[in-house]
Amino acid sequence: MISQRKYALDILEEIGMQNCRPIESPMDPNLKLMADQSEVYADPERYRRLMGKLFYLTITRPDISFAMGVVSQFMENLHLDNWNAVMNILRYVKRVLDKGCCMKTKVIRNYRDIVMLIGLAVPWIGSLH
Repeated sequence: MISQRKYALDILEEIGMQNCRPIESPMDPNLKLMADQSEVYADPERYRRLMGKLFYLTITRPDISFAMGVVSQFMENLHLDNWNAVMNILRYVKRVLDKGCCMKTKVIRNYRDIVMLIGLAVPWIGSLH
């Protein structure tokens, strides 16, 4: 299994969330982030650094990819609600620290094997041979 447990712990420690309360989901499904809906976030550089680290974490945590895509839409116009949404992603990361990507050993002979290995069901795959 590929995991970035230590990397995730380092992020949590840097932000001061190593003792935070974990949550079940990286993003509230009812959350509607909009430009100019709350107070402007004071430290955009900190936000961008954290976002870069979390994007790197998506390599082994694809379950945070959607939430990261949503919060990254506001990188140029940051507000407190955006920061709070990222804090929720971190609280979820805290909950799933011991999870990662499980890689199976398989001989890859052709494109069909690659698609099947990553779990895509693509109807046109037979036409590539």
